[in-house]
Amino acid sequence: MSPALLGGLVGLLGGCGAVLVVARLRARRITLDQRVGPYLRTRGTSSLLRAEPVRGPWGVVERIVAPFLADGVRVVSRLGSSSAELRRRLARAGRSDTVEQLRAQQVVAGSLGLAAGLALAVLLAATRGGAVVPLVALVVVAGLVGALAPDWWLGRQVARREARLLAEMPTVTELLALAVGAGEGATGALERVVRQTHGELADELARTLADARAGAPLASALQGLADRTGLPALARFAEGVAVAVERGSPLADVLRAQAQDVREEGRRALMQTGGRKEVLMMVPVVFLILPVTVVFAVFPSAVVLRVGL
Repeated sequence: MSPALLGGLVGLLGGCGAVLVVARLRARRITLDQRVGPYLRTRGTSSLLRAEPVRGPWGVVERIVAPFLADGVRVVSRLGSSSAELRRRLARAGRSDTVEQLRAQQVVAGSLGLAAGLALAVLLAATRGGAVVPLVALVVVAGLVGALAPDWWLGRQVARREARLLAEMPTVTELLALAVGAGEGATGALERVVRQTHGELADELARTLADARAGAPLASALQGLADRTGLPALARFAEGVAVAVERGSPLADVLRAQAQDVREEGRRALMQTGGRKEVLMMVPVVFLILPVTVVFAVFPSAVVLRVGL
């Protein structure tokens, strides 16, 4: 092959390569849409093409169980309390759980109750036999009890926390009155009491102070405290402090009156509880103390009669 022909072939190949490179660069040129798109694209998407990859076996189990869990949550939401009521009770209990998490707990507890009821029904059918209808009713009742158990436990938590708030309120109110009487303002007294005390009411007052520091008026922050707890005593406390701050009335006297009212209310509640449980209080007297007293009274006479005979 002549050198001229070889040089022509090399030049032709180089020209074709240059054309291909230019075409490839034009094809890879970033357009305006591609540059602006990542800044306008929303984070949340339901597309499966952009879903995060599943890592580990637990992720696969979660993907499988999630649809059944969602169906169970919809069923349980029709049986128990409403979502608004549950949200309010969760706030009163001081829990950070969401309504969806509580519904999921109800579904899991209901599934465990169904499993326990089914196991008991199979055991009873295998050992003693019996009709099908009572066994099916046993399984259904066990599932309902399991589904409603988290709701019942939430009610117990609310009652216990409210009892602790009422027990702490007189002491905290007296400390606030002392701080105000020493010359502190309402916000300063709250800060001092929050630093020196611990408990449920101290945590609620710390949250109220955080709302006030965030820009909310003190009256609005105190009203939020009353709404979160749902206690009439704390509602009166918040209203009394707000009125005293707005109108300039003596705050220390208002706080001492609030503490005295809470103590009197506690005494009345204790007397009412004792009156309602009066019959139960008679049970140990009738079945334990009275028989022992009768034995001590009759035994000496029986011994004397036996000796005389």
